[in-house]
Amino acid sequence: MDEKTIRQKRKEEHIKLALESPYSLNSDFDELSFIHQSLPEAGIEDIQLQTRIGPLKLEYPIFINAMTGGSEKSGEINALLAEAARETGIPMAVGSQHAGIRNEELSHTYKIVRKKNPKGIVFANVGADVPLDYARKAIDMLEADALQVHLNVPQELVMPEGERDFTAFISRLESMATKLSVPVIVKETGFGMSTETLLQLRNAGIQYVDLGGRGGTNFIQIENERRRKSDYDYLKGWGQTTVVSLLEAQPLLGELTIIASGGIRNPLDAVKCFSLGAAAAGMAGPFLRILHEKGVTGLIDEMEDWKEHLKTILLLQGAKSISNLQKCPIVLGISLRDWCDARGLNWKGLARRRP
Repeated sequence: MDEKTIRQKRKEEHIKLALESPYSLNSDFDELSFIHQSLPEAGIEDIQLQTRIGPLKLEYPIFINAMTGGSEKSGEINALLAEAARETGIPMAVGSQHAGIRNEELSHTYKIVRKKNPKGIVFANVGADVPLDYARKAIDMLEADALQVHLNVPQELVMPEGERDFTAFISRLESMATKLSVPVIVKETGFGMSTETLLQLRNAGIQYVDLGGRGGTNFIQIENERRRKSDYDYLKGWGQTTVVSLLEAQPLLGELTIIASGGIRNPLDAVKCFSLGAAAAGMAGPFLRILHEKGVTGLIDEMEDWKEHLKTILLLQGAKSISNLQKCPIVLGISLRDWCDARGLNWKGLARRRP
């Protein structure tokens, strides 16, 4: 098969395997506990869900995270996701645009997002290995409001036809951050981030980071299923969860805008992310499954429910805004406390905050 056919086939396999991936029964989100506030001193009409990612104002702190594009089926999925994003006012990211940049015949599978949602907030997406002109082409393809630059080293290494050289990423990211006209969001793809990685990104001039923690779509597992021998099964637990990544990000909250994604199952998980400093939360797999099972109308209904439930949970904490949640105490379970102790992170301070 030629490169075009291989890439399209891989996109189709990713969608199929993502839909077949089992839900995670255990989650670090369950190791986080809010303290109930009996006197919230607010009403539901007082709750504001707006947030910001740099110059971008989001009416709601959730978005459809990067999923797909680059094949006919994935283009159809992008069209439906864009329709849901338009009807709900929720931002949307596309999957890696390398296929559309390298082959103009596939660019429509991404362009459909802007066509369906001409006034919405749309994120373009490239890998950290691309030159600056590729990044510009990705932005122009969608008239994008921001650019996600994904980091997916474990996926590439397990992918049978994946990359094996990851040098010069930092210099490329630095160039994108300084020379592109839209916010550059560096995004992990399901393996989380550490304080050390976040410091590297800060020092490279990156301001916006999607932690992309373990717990959602598992690309080691997906790529391992595509291998003849499936010999990397033992690596499927690799990386930091979204919660651990948020804890690792605590020392840098004043310097970076943090976005949370990976394994967010419900609005309560998202609110816990906001409490730990995330400005927004992205979901991919859960929205894809709902679209697959209930269609675009079902997805729109689900996203509208999320808006209502987010307001409800903020009110339960007496928090009138996303930023207010960072003043609400949150208690960590034993395994998370152990991680913080080993890494020198202040978990006690999170439990002693005052709303």
